Amino acid sequence: MIESVEFKNFKVLRDATLPLSQVTLIVGPNGSGKTTAIDGLRAAAHPHSAFSELQSAGHHAGSDEPSVRLRWSEQFENAITTVKWDPGYAIFHRQRDGHSPLAPQMEPKINAHLNALRRYCLDAPAIAQPVILHPRLELTEQGGNLGGVLDQLRDQDQERFDSLNQELCRWIPEFDRVFFDTPESGYKRLLLRTRTGGHRIPASQLSQGTLLALAMLTLAYLPNPPTIACLEEPDRGIHPRLLRDVQEALYRLAHPESFGEKRPPVQVIATTHSPYMLDLFRDHPEEIVIASKHGMEARFERLSDRTDLDEILQDAHLGEAWYSGVLGGVPEKS
Repeated sequence: MIESVEFKNFKVLRDATLPLSQVTLIVGPNGSGKTTAIDGLRAAAHPHSAFSELQSAGHHAGSDEPSVRLRWSEQFENAITTVKWDPGYAIFHRQRDGHSPLAPQMEPKINAHLNALRRYCLDAPAIAQPVILHPRLELTEQGGNLGGVLDQLRDQDQERFDSLNQELCRWIPEFDRVFFDTPESGYKRLLLRTRTGGHRIPASQLSQGTLLALAMLTLAYLPNPPTIACLEEPDRGIHPRLLRDVQEALYRLAHPESFGEKRPPVQVIATTHSPYMLDLFRDHPEEIVIASKHGMEARFERLSDRTDLDEILQDAHLGEAWYSGVLGGVPEKS
């Protein structure tokens, strides 16, 4: 697991540290570094981004170049991964905490873990598209390939596919099962069957919220999900009454043993603007990070680190306390 990410001169994150847990929910206003933090993690996993795309606004030649430093847990020997971008290329460096060398087998293990990071910003039109079939399909960043991924799941793990369908019925009672058809040679199309009447509705005719919810549910039921899943606003477009189910999907990824799963846990990093979503994490302040922007710089603060948290909340809803501005992480007024 990554325990923290330190950013230097990386876009709006001039000097910021993002603390991470097995599940981390980042909340804050637009421009406060939520998406930039996910960009930084992905750039560290695949450090081929151009220098000009990463440097902070107002960066001066001769000052420190953009860098991202990942601090790993004891599971990975408390390793430190540092990626620094110079104008011509990226420098990749890894060492143990205290500058001692890593065990020989640990380097490829960390590389594989980091390379399996995936970022998702789900988009209903992309989800609805028919899929060109090929082996080992996976969800795209926008949720594309969903029909093919579910078709693979049905063929390779019927029991898991049936469990997903049962959960779909609970999330969206209007439907009772996922089906597929072949609109043309080499393509697979997703359909949902209505509980009443048994009508098979093509994905292109389903609501945005239904498609987004199905993509989130599918991600939670993958037999081999990514090692690190970064989700931008997984609650976006979904009815507030389904948000607890979305939270459960995140926990299913992160704590598989609690759901009878035997696969390795996924580290989940999600962003939100929703006070309703935030309120669901009231009992887990260690999983909440408040993002704030002051002038040209953004900062992160773990909610559980606030010594005045109990006094602020008392009987109030966490979402209401954040929305009021008392916890920070809201747009600044001029």
